[in-house]
This record gives sequence, C-alpha cells and structure tokens, in this order.
Amino acid sequence: MPDGSLMKRERGTPQGAPVSPVLANLFLHYAFDTWMARNFPGVQFERYADDAVLHCVSESQARMVLAALRERMVGVGLELHPDKTRIVYCKDQLRRGSYEHTAFTFLGYTFRARRGRSRHGNLFLGFDPAISRDALNKISREVRSWHLHLRTDLTFNELARRVNPKAAGWINYYGRFRPWEMLAFLTRINACLVRWIRKKYGRLAGKRKALAKLQEIARRYPRMFAHWRLTPTACAVLV
Repeated sequence: MPDGSLMKRERGTPQGAPVSPVLANLFLHYAFDTWMARNFPGVQFERYADDAVLHCVSESQARMVLAALRERMVGVGLELHPDKTRIVYCKDQLRRGSYEHTAFTFLGYTFRARRGRSRHGNLFLGFDPAISRDALNKISREVRSWHLHLRTDLTFNELARRVNPKAAGWINYYGRFRPWEMLAFLTRINACLVRWIRKKYGRLAGKRKALAKLQEIARRYPRMFAHWRLTPTACAVLV
C-alpha cells in the first residue's frame, strides 16, 4: 500500500504477472469475442489481450456498437478505458472531411493518413501503419542504455553479437510496414558505433576517419550488423 503496509490480495492477479494475460484472454474470449460474433457478426475486429480494434462501416454503426460494448463490459464487471476508447475516422484518398480522431495506435503501430506512391509512380493518400513514435522513443532509449561507445573491451564482432538479437527483432516486427520510418533508430546505432571506433582506436579518433572506417566495414561485411540490411545507406545517414 502507499504507506508501506502489506495487504493480502483476495482477488485479481499482480500487474505484469505471467498468468494475467492468459486469464485475460480466457475471460475476454467469452466476454468479448463470442459476444461480438453473436451480436455483431458483420463487424470485423482484432484483439490482442485487452486491446482491440473494431471495423465499422459508418459512424452511426460505430456509435451503436460502442454503446452496446460499454453496456456489455459493465455486465461482466469491466470498464472501457476512458482515454483509449474512441471512434476513429480512417481518412484516406476517398474519405474526406474533418473529424476529431483520425489516427490510432495498436500493438506499436500508428495507423493514420500517409502519403504513398503507387506502382505506377502516382502519389496517393492511404490509411497506413508505421512504427509509432512511442515505440521509436522506447527502442531509442534502450539503445542509449547500452552505452556501446564505452564497451571498448569488446571486439567489433562481439558488439554485433550483442546488438543483433535486439535489432533484428525490432526490424522484423516494426519493419513490416514503411521501414524507412526507422531510419532515426538506425542512425542512433551507427552513431554509437562511430563513437566506439573513435574511443577504441587512437588513430581513428577523428570523426571523419571513424565514419570512413565504419562505412568500409559495412561495405566489406554488409551482414555483420542486422540493421545494415534494412538500407544500404545506413552509414551514410549519420549526422
């Protein structure tokens, strides 16, 4: 408790406990999934744990479904999150107009109107996903926490073995859509590698020399670091 005292739980599970998402999925399968299929069979949806996106064909249908869902959640002892629950207008090339909410974030991706180019080279406005700003900030903070430039006790190959599992996981997940949105993240990793080279080798202490060395290594061993495969100009975007 806030005052430091301990109180035995009589119900519920601890936040972050491994069993929590399992129990949530079991409960919501009946409280939400089967209820949606029974009451709104024409409304498609995706749910991951307690996050869900429902696809409605009109604003009136969305409001009707939301009102029914609120009532359903109260009936099973739950409550929709007041800040996260909203009706979003999926604005794109064909859907015009001004609405309060035109974007949402789901599983680390932000869905919103974005400029794109067709296979014929024509520009268009689509409602597409890309890595969210919160996700980018989170992985950037983690990269900073590694303090790679200080690990001069390691070799370049050892650095790659430490970085690659995380970097490959991020790229495989967030790089599925608009991977160029991750260039800032790639730049941060490469900047750390340049600082590492400058600190470890006195003859390469100059920034230009260190950058040239990193680019040389990337050309000779393009698969050494997992993030180098995402773009051949990964080293060229350093600032």
